[in-house]
Amino acid sequence: MPTLREVKKRIRTVKSTARITKAMEMVAAAKLRRAQEKVEESRPYSNKMDEMLGQLASGATGEISHPYFEERELKKRTIVIITSDRGLCGSFNANVIRRASNWLNENKDIEVEIVTIGKRANDFFKRRQWKVVRNFSDWSGNLQMDKAKEIVSFLTDRFVGGETDEISLFFTRFLSTVKYKIVNEKYLPIAPPDMDTAKESDTNREYIFEPTPEAIYAALMPSYATTKMVTALVESFASEHGSRMMAMGNATQNAGEMIQSLTLDYNKARQAQITKELLEVVSGAEALNA
Repeated sequence: MPTLREVKKRIRTVKSTARITKAMEMVAAAKLRRAQEKVEESRPYSNKMDEMLGQLASGATGEISHPYFEERELKKRTIVIITSDRGLCGSFNANVIRRASNWLNENKDIEVEIVTIGKRANDFFKRRQWKVVRNFSDWSGNLQMDKAKEIVSFLTDRFVGGETDEISLFFTRFLSTVKYKIVNEKYLPIAPPDMDTAKESDTNREYIFEPTPEAIYAALMPSYATTKMVTALVESFASEHGSRMMAMGNATQNAGEMIQSLTLDYNKARQAQITKELLEVVSGAEALNA
């Protein structure tokens, strides 16, 4: 049985840990609010980009071609796995890595290369049999537009240059503060808008394009690819902060329960020691009187 000094020391240690986890929970909550605002800002922009592509398709005179629409025979695939740089966020990283690993095991018949975003994914896959061609880390849980554009440039150059035939994103979609979803979303090639459907939905609208819908597509598609990447990043960062806030909240709660249990053990041991000392005093007194 541990001594009173050992129990007291352990209580102090757990209290110190609880203060740290509580502080981390508050920091994660503050970061989550900012990240959630970015998610709410990015979604309407992404939806508007989809709407613009449909409107362009309805006003085009013929089939629109762009390198990002090119469907090729799948000889080589690239998957982009988005995780965090740091841990202490529950099962956030493990869920993404598990989903990507399952997909890789199911698609062994096709050559696959990996691009990792975040240190956790890179640390895991660099020791596996799959090839990691590039890693983008040191995000600190915040969107960095220069680095996001660098990722987009790297991926689109590989696709347009024929180094890969399909690119997919594995990331965590933010649904609410306590709810997330692991998604596998195709990044390139982009599914071209259905021109017949777009024209039927815009039968009462007339558009005047300058210079031409095709030229506008050529200027718009790089922004569209950037928007898709930024949306995936901010969704992942918001999910990371939410997962860390929940994990640290649970750790603080568990520490409180442990402190209560240790305090009860301390009181019991202290009471047992006092009782023992009283018995010794009484026994000594009786021995003197005998």
